[in-house]
Amino acid sequence: MTRLRWHPERHLVARIGWLRAAVLGANDGIVSTASLIVGVAASAATHGDILIAGVAGLVAGSMSMAAGEYVSVSSQLDTERADLARERKELRDDSASEHRELAAIYVKRGLDADLAKKVAEQLMAKDALGAHARDELGISAVTTARPIQAGLTSAATFAAGAALPLLMVIVSPAAVLVPLVSVAALAFLALLGAIGARAGGANVFRATARVTFWGALALALTAGIGAIFGTVV
Repeated sequence: MTRLRWHPERHLVARIGWLRAAVLGANDGIVSTASLIVGVAASAATHGDILIAGVAGLVAGSMSMAAGEYVSVSSQLDTERADLARERKELRDDSASEHRELAAIYVKRGLDADLAKKVAEQLMAKDALGAHARDELGISAVTTARPIQAGLTSAATFAAGAALPLLMVIVSPAAVLVPLVSVAALAFLALLGAIGARAGGANVFRATARVTFWGALALALTAGIGAIFGTVV
């Protein structure tokens, strides 16, 4: 006799909401703060001025990330709610047309017409709005917008990422501060890229190379600008 064995499945897409905000926040914290530090240091500023600039960048960046993520994800949530409200009205006013629309979606996905009609009928009988939200609008419990989660995650991870180059400022001698902060920032970015790729099931090498390249470019540009302005001033 065959036994059916149930086993739990953990799909990585469930992490997409917080993972995107976490990677973005930490990456931005490392890149922006390290670039700010390198730019200020390259302008021949004092060690104290460099540290103050880094701390100010950490605080301002954390607040900016929190506000920006909250506002942008809230806009996405407003759009989702508007679409759901419109779909709810259409279901109330013309359920037959909505049934045909849902059945047509299933036909495009490979079901024959009769089976598609039956599937649409049964799903709409159980949860009509849920069926249309998922299969017509692409809205599900896993991917729905969460503004507070995104804002808090981005702020916290930005602060954590920004703290790493700030720590290097504290422990680095003034004479080698720029190269040490730059190398450490790139190492932190490579580690972040690897962790983010691992958590999301992506290619580790590609993700690591991508964040390291753009981080190196940002550091080089700000160091150049700092050196130019430092010379002029």
